[in-house]
Amino acid sequence: MTARNKLINLLAIYCQCAADGHRMDGEGLVLLDLPKTRGKLARDRDMSSLTWLRVGGLADYFFQPEDEADLRGFLSALSPEISIFPMGVGSNLIVRDGGLRAVVIRLGRGFNKIQIEGLRVNAGAAALDAHVAKKAAAAGLDLTFLRTIPGSIGGALRMNAGCYGSYVADHFISARLITRAGEEITVLKEDLVFGYRYSTIPDEAVVIEVTFEAHSVDPEALHKRMVEQINKRDETQPTKDLSAGSTFRNPSGFSSTGRADDPNDLKAWKVIDDAGLRGARLGGAQMSKKHPNFLINAGNATAADLEGLGELVRKRVFKHSQIELMWEIMRVGEPIA
Repeated sequence: MTARNKLINLLAIYCQCAADGHRMDGEGLVLLDLPKTRGKLARDRDMSSLTWLRVGGLADYFFQPEDEADLRGFLSALSPEISIFPMGVGSNLIVRDGGLRAVVIRLGRGFNKIQIEGLRVNAGAAALDAHVAKKAAAAGLDLTFLRTIPGSIGGALRMNAGCYGSYVADHFISARLITRAGEEITVLKEDLVFGYRYSTIPDEAVVIEVTFEAHSVDPEALHKRMVEQINKRDETQPTKDLSAGSTFRNPSGFSSTGRADDPNDLKAWKVIDDAGLRGARLGGAQMSKKHPNFLINAGNATAADLEGLGELVRKRVFKHSQIELMWEIMRVGEPIA
């Protein structure tokens, strides 16, 4: 493209931006007129530093609200044409190398409180699953299934996280959400549909607090159980590698129970192993040798390496056993053209 044609194109974009009420920077990039906020709002945020797999391009904008009022005000004033992406701690996420054309919203310290009221546990969406399990156990309430699940409570609700035969849905009472329009609503269990790694929480709603109910159990017994769970996890999973937890859902349609009689026939790791893909590599991505349903960044992997290896595994498993693996890791954003 000649310098003259480039200038003509920039002028055309500028005119369109002016008509839409947007601005441009010195490099010809569109600057959205975002609402004022008391929280942190950054442009061109590198997502690779926020995901456990350490991959991902730039997000157009990254917003950490100061508090609930800040979040409500921001969303209510934000143009409905602008996409948002609520994220947790990035533990179950691949952001593609081309980044995200959205405002990424991540909740911080103002949203991580955990309160015990009788048999109920009120947990801020930013509270880590493990912290909720430990604080509940100290109060004699059994949410121990959360102890080894990576991530935060908002994401756990959204995907109906589960382990050892228990799921979020089993203990869920209610949740407070901020809608895309900036309204606060409360949803009860009967308002939602839950499935294996699934709930009907709207994609652009931001979960801010979840209430659980749990059985009363001796705190020492709960502590002992969690220690056993951690030991078993460390023995069987690549906890020291860069991973996003389980890569694919179990074809059986339910989580591992952890019992000795738990059948392995339709476990994701088993069908991957049977297809000869334990340790398979593509670029810097690898299916873990220790646990073949864990996709790991074995060194300088790109998002394209990781997603590409996952798709290769899906194809080869289907060819070997006619089983179609479904992704458990969320993949978002745009690839590099």
